[in-house]
Amino acid sequence: MSSSSSITNPLPASFLRGGTSKGIFLNKSSLPTDRSQWDRVFLGIMGSPDPEYGRQLNGMGGGVSSLSKICVVGAPTPWQKEEGIDVEYTFVQVGIRDSSIDYSGNCGNLSSMVGVFAVDQGICIPHVTGKHLTVRSFNTNTSKIVDTTFPVSSSNIPMALLDNPETEIAGVTGKSSTIVLDFIDPAGARTGKLLPTGSSLDHLVILPSQGSSERTIRCSCIDATNPTIFVSYSDLAKFLPMAEYIEGKPTDVGPTLEQIRRTAAVKMGLDPTAQAQPKIAILRAPHTDDDYAQKVDIVIHALSMGVLHKAVPMTVGLCVGVASSIRHSLAWEICQGSDRSKTDMVRLRHPGGVVDVGADFEEFGEVKSAKVVRTGRRLMEGAVWW
Repeated sequence: MSSSSSITNPLPASFLRGGTSKGIFLNKSSLPTDRSQWDRVFLGIMGSPDPEYGRQLNGMGGGVSSLSKICVVGAPTPWQKEEGIDVEYTFVQVGIRDSSIDYSGNCGNLSSMVGVFAVDQGICIPHVTGKHLTVRSFNTNTSKIVDTTFPVSSSNIPMALLDNPETEIAGVTGKSSTIVLDFIDPAGARTGKLLPTGSSLDHLVILPSQGSSERTIRCSCIDATNPTIFVSYSDLAKFLPMAEYIEGKPTDVGPTLEQIRRTAAVKMGLDPTAQAQPKIAILRAPHTDDDYAQKVDIVIHALSMGVLHKAVPMTVGLCVGVASSIRHSLAWEICQGSDRSKTDMVRLRHPGGVVDVGADFEEFGEVKSAKVVRTGRRLMEGAVWW
């Protein structure tokens, strides 16, 4: 498709849940080849901008970042085929109250359904081994490879089976089929470096509010699956009402976290004004009886688009899994005392429950892969107006 005038309205689309996110999936062939024409289509699909109410009632969005997402999935390029890639996709984070369209990062949750959508739409027909199928995807946002493995039917034309009662993930009711999400060589997804600042632990000088004194904050800036800034709950709690903030009470913590995020973004060589990347997350050691009973390694509260996430963005969770094995990072510090090898899983407690994430390392410390288990569900297939 070559021009905006030839974009059909409505567009063929699927509405899918991947992990703890939901999003619109589009076949790239339905969109114009000129990507400058995409933004207005995506805003219309989601019902953005909605500056007054922030509910996106004129579109498919749900008023929170985890429900304002789109994936554009297409056939691989010739060179991608030569590399064994089955499909390529672009993740789109759509602003809610404004007209921002962010292509700077990937979504781990929706990535889990890219292979399913590609098979459903006939974009790729990979070779099936046994009762499972692995689809190798190329994410254009990060130029990284992501493998998804899921059960399929034994028919001549394989179909993803998503309703097997195998796995329950925090934040989603009931059991569904296991989808293994594996990010290959996840380091440097945005900056080209696992440690964009050159260090696993940095110190930032910030001014929390007018009239207050400067504070030095420790942070770890890690780029694996998506660039993320990790800060310590205990450090912040020395001068900020962190307990009230985590409980959702009105505080001035949010602007301070945004100041930290923007300051660290500059050190990472990233655009500090981009809302979606880098993310920022607050890490804390396990501290409740429930944490100890469930053998939690790290308690995490992540922000997405400036708002506390009700679960954890999966790319952030995977980044913690990698960071926990990087010496002297904040995640590594918290995990000290637990008897884990570099290939062990890390159990995270987030507001929605617990999740296990893991990373495999090469002999000399390079990150080989980061993986997590997700589930997904087909919600709708049809057409969407923009």
